[in-house]
Amino acid sequence: MSRRRRRTVKALVVLGAVLAFFSVFAIWIERQALNTDDWVTTSGQLLHNETIRSAVGEYLVDQLYENVDVEQELKEILPGDTKELAGPAAGGLRQVAGSGAEKVLETSTAQALWEDANRTAHEQLLAVLENKKEAISTAGGNVSLNLGSLLTNLAGQVGLASDLAEKLPPDAAQIRILKSDQLKTAQSIVVAIKGLALLLSILTFAVFALAIYLSREGRWVIVLFSGIALIAAGFAVIVFRHIAGGIVVDQLVTAQSAKPAGEAAWSIGTSLMTSIATTVIIVGVLFSASGWLASPSNAARASRRVIAPALRDYIAYVYAGLAILVGIYFLGAATQGLRSFLTTLIVAGMAAFGIHGLRRQAGEEFPDAHFSDTFGPTRDKFVSAVKGANIGERASKLRLPEVRRPERADSGPDAPARSEAPTQALPVDAEDARLQRLERLGSLRDKGILTDEEFAAEKSRLLGGASSD
Repeated sequence: MSRRRRRTVKALVVLGAVLAFFSVFAIWIERQALNTDDWVTTSGQLLHNETIRSAVGEYLVDQLYENVDVEQELKEILPGDTKELAGPAAGGLRQVAGSGAEKVLETSTAQALWEDANRTAHEQLLAVLENKKEAISTAGGNVSLNLGSLLTNLAGQVGLASDLAEKLPPDAAQIRILKSDQLKTAQSIVVAIKGLALLLSILTFAVFALAIYLSREGRWVIVLFSGIALIAAGFAVIVFRHIAGGIVVDQLVTAQSAKPAGEAAWSIGTSLMTSIATTVIIVGVLFSASGWLASPSNAARASRRVIAPALRDYIAYVYAGLAILVGIYFLGAATQGLRSFLTTLIVAGMAAFGIHGLRRQAGEEFPDAHFSDTFGPTRDKFVSAVKGANIGERASKLRLPEVRRPERADSGPDAPARSEAPTQALPVDAEDARLQRLERLGSLRDKGILTDEEFAAEKSRLLGGASSD
């Protein structure tokens, strides 16, 4: 490539990493902040957290005592002279309510009320941000999370009147999400962000595809570095989330006692961001692996030799496997809309293009490759090892017992002189057994179970052992 083209390709890879970084945030905002179902799911996870549940319980108890004259309520309940105990009872009841509020919030009824309140608030928020409701507009009104039903449920659990809801002021247990003077800014942000997730996702892969296309020679290098860029973008998002969490919690949560709950809420609320960043990292790893597989390294070349027969003779099955993987992803991400559909198609198209290029490269390098070239020697070694083990076992069964000659008593000068007579011959039974074993070895060789070398070795050992005896 010319110097100008190299610079262009490098700039495109860097631009792709930047776009991938910002696309994670755009996707997170689209799914977390602008999707009611996703937000309700996240809100349910919030209440399952012990720290957040404790903070919500304390808030509800505070709201109960700020908006209701608990002492008067108890006077109406207590009979006769015991009404004078309403004051101390109210103080004691606050302690009981404080310790029991968290357990109340663990119940399925309270969690259902929490999710309903979050769903209503989020739908109201989206209606305002998308300017669908004139009743609550940028000119007046606030968007709030109404926990009045949870407050009434808590009061009922601690034994207060069932008609408490009618006595509560309208703003009791209202957590303000947006003020009226902030709505105009929020609407402008939503207009800017809406559709940005789709645009950035498509641009990210389009930029990487253009860089790979322009690279021509040494294309594997750009594929490898595109994967590294995606991995770097994913990890950068995770690091940014950690740093931003401390800043956001410090700015929004002023009470020191509430900071643990704020940190837990940030962690749970941005967990989807980490999930999206992890997906980007996985895609980057696949890009890097594809680039390495097309590289001229010895390990990559050996890998291409192994897969060359499959790419040449079974390419239809390879593409079918890719289609199955894409289909499985679609089934798991069916609710993510057009963005997920298009980006998945783009990634699948790039994968198909990469398989085509790898097939052509492997076909040029190894036109006559077969599976037996790779797996044949391994198979032969395995068969030989098994056969050798069987032969050793059979030979051990045929091995003759050691024949020992009787010892002679040597006695000093009176012992008779020894003659240099030849070695004593084997008994007849031992000789017959040796001949039978030789015949069996010959039969095993004729059947192909023993090679000539193995037969000669066993025969030599057998005859040598016999002569030494």
